[in-house]
Amino acid sequence: MAAIELHGMTWDHSRGYPCMVAVSQRYEELHPHVKIHWEKRSLADFENQPVGELAKRYDMLVIDHPWTGFGAASGVLYPLEDLLPAEYLADQAAHSTGASYRSYTMNGHQLALPVDGATPIALYRENLIGTAEHPLPTTWQELIALAKTGEVVVAAAPLYTLLDFFMMCATIAGGEETLYQEKIAPDEVAREALERQRELLTLCDPIAFEINPIQVHEILSSNQKKFTYCPFVFGYSNYCRPGYSTYQLKACNVVRYGERMLKTTLGGTGLAISSKCEHLQETVDFCQYAASETIQKTIFFDAGGQPGYRTAWLDPAVNRRSNGFFADTLETMEQASMRPRYNGYMQLQDNGGTVLREYLMTGRDLTGTLERLNTLYRKSRGLQG
Repeated sequence: MAAIELHGMTWDHSRGYPCMVAVSQRYEELHPHVKIHWEKRSLADFENQPVGELAKRYDMLVIDHPWTGFGAASGVLYPLEDLLPAEYLADQAAHSTGASYRSYTMNGHQLALPVDGATPIALYRENLIGTAEHPLPTTWQELIALAKTGEVVVAAAPLYTLLDFFMMCATIAGGEETLYQEKIAPDEVAREALERQRELLTLCDPIAFEINPIQVHEILSSNQKKFTYCPFVFGYSNYCRPGYSTYQLKACNVVRYGERMLKTTLGGTGLAISSKCEHLQETVDFCQYAASETIQKTIFFDAGGQPGYRTAWLDPAVNRRSNGFFADTLETMEQASMRPRYNGYMQLQDNGGTVLREYLMTGRDLTGTLERLNTLYRKSRGLQG
């Protein structure tokens, strides 16, 4: 009898690819009639490549939650409530890290299982900062004071300036309830958010405008002493594990802005099933296996993955082997805000950061910047031609 072959697409990093291969290897050993092949795409393609194209060629997709709206509207992804037991989905929802499970829910349909949990967290080099003589910042004011020393590095490539703008808006507004209506945010909220972003970035090395979160981790963990701290960057627990990089990094919760902690913008990944999948029974069974509590805190994590299942974030063995990454950042993860997920949002994500970066680099025309950004937003929502 010929083996059943399943094909999956994930993303190209030690956090995204080896864990899916390792879980698949063990699954194949337990189910010899199934063979699973994984391919990988770059971080940029993971964030931007249309899910509709990938769903035509793969049975399973590791996706970013802003694609949920498109997935629900287009029908390219299977609603998982039609495939998985209700008690399994209820368990996934109950053990979600923050809004991870809910981020893949749209119009009453569950489009993916949250196999990977992430949000921007703070990151630092323990041999350079975090002592009584050189403490970590805990407030925005202390962060600005540290940035004046030249020690702070951030990721401000276009996409991340947009996501940090969302973070600042959600923090200032106290939540997402008043956001993403006729405008991204009320004018006074949006202005304060951009002014605070520029306040920080004018104190940072201009390299910030060219780098992404992975590059921030690589820089901080390299043999350099200029940068000691990053205030918010999508966390990669790999760099907090021994042996992964020149210097093992330490993660912690983000600073407070006024009376509340920064409401960082949720990331992570979900495992979805293409509506073109021809071997549904085997694909569904594998997805349940990959997202299960036991596999998330063992094989998945062991192979470099960053679990989405909450008890893995609290597991002593997982934290011991990652320099406390998960336990030390869980509070940030649990209060993270969600990006928009409506069908069409990706137009804004692809272009909004470029508009913001011009202002953040030059300080010119704050009012015009917000007008251009809101124009992009309204077009992505179909609110104007």
